[in-house]
Parts: sequence; structure tokens; C-alpha cells
Amino acid sequence: QPRWAAAWCTASSVAAPAPPPSVIVMPAFRYHQFQVVGRHLPTEADASPKVYRMKLWATDSVRAKSKFWYFMSMLKKVKKANGQIIACNEIFERKPTTVKNFGIWIRYQSRTGEHNMYKEFRDVTLNGAVDQMYAEMASRHRSRASQIQIVKTATVPSNQCKRVAVTMMHNKDISFPVQQKIVRPISKSLKTTFKYKRPSACMM
Repeated sequence: QPRWAAAWCTASSVAAPAPPPSVIVMPAFRYHQFQVVGRHLPTEADASPKVYRMKLWATDSVRAKSKFWYFMSMLKKVKKANGQIIACNEIFERKPTTVKNFGIWIRYQSRTGEHNMYKEFRDVTLNGAVDQMYAEMASRHRSRASQIQIVKTATVPSNQCKRVAVTMMHNKDISFPVQQKIVRPISKSLKTTFKYKRPSACMM
């Protein structure tokens, strides 16, 4: 067995340390929200050019800057060769443990032309709602991520939601069936690590 294989087996067998209970572990989102600030390079004619700020979603900061120059070249005729990036920061959710209703206005290109669309999603973070949007556009409309442009996002109050998939969750008496019932001990003293037979997880 080669030396590197033994080292890899040793490293892979070591479990990662668990985070402390007070730390909130967020799921790994594919798309993250970035704030990119840039401007045209100063010239003799314009020593202090106008600064532009843009919020957009990308998988990393490199693609976020690339998207920034893509929109800047179309909207303001400023490209990467004659511009500069002042700041590129990732924006995080303020309350990542509270469920919210998110409205997303998008513009996408289909096989027949350009379309505007409004979608609503229910999630704890805006990044999660954007991930849902990309997955739904790919499944329902066969639209690629590169053909989708996010125009606007907002947190929508419950009384202003329009989509049935979101409004159906606003019932205060909503309940879900228990799909798996397992008999548990009535006290901690009767709890055992090993059982003499396999537990039954069928509905009772």
C-alpha cells in the first residue's frame, strides 16, 4: 500500500469536531448574495466618477464580480478594462432561524423570447429562496441559470401573498400526519442502548 494511501485512510477516519450547541450551523447554499461596488477609472475629464452599487447572487465572489461587469457594460457602458472594483462583500441573513415569505421578480429567456415572472417562496433565508427559484425554473420551465436575471427581491407579508403553495402554510391550525411512530421508553431509567429485537417503525 503506498504511503499516501495510508495517510489518506488515517485522515479520512478522523471525525470532524462537532460545533458547540450555541453555534447555528446553516446549510450550504449554492448561491450567495453579494454586494459589489465599482466605478469607472478616474480620468482627467472626470476625476471623481460616479460609484455604482449592485446586489446580485453568485456561487462565489469571482462570479459575482463577473456578473457586475456584465451588467455595468450593458447599463452604463463601463467595462472591466476601464473600471475598478471598490468592494465586494457577502450579505448574510439577519434572522436565519425565522420562516419568511419571499417574493422574487425575475426576467428569463426561454426558447421563444424574454419573459417577466413573479414567484413566491417560503424559507428561512433569502439564499434558500433563490436556490428554490433556480431549481423550480430548471424543472418547470427548462431554463438555465445563465438565462435568469433577478430583478428584485422582497419579504412579503402573509396578507399580501398570492401563490397557493405559500398561502396554504399560513393556517395557524395547520397539522401534519406522523409518518413514523416509534415506541420510546416512558422514563430515562428504562432506556437501553441495545435491544433484543429490531424496533418496529410501522404505523400503529
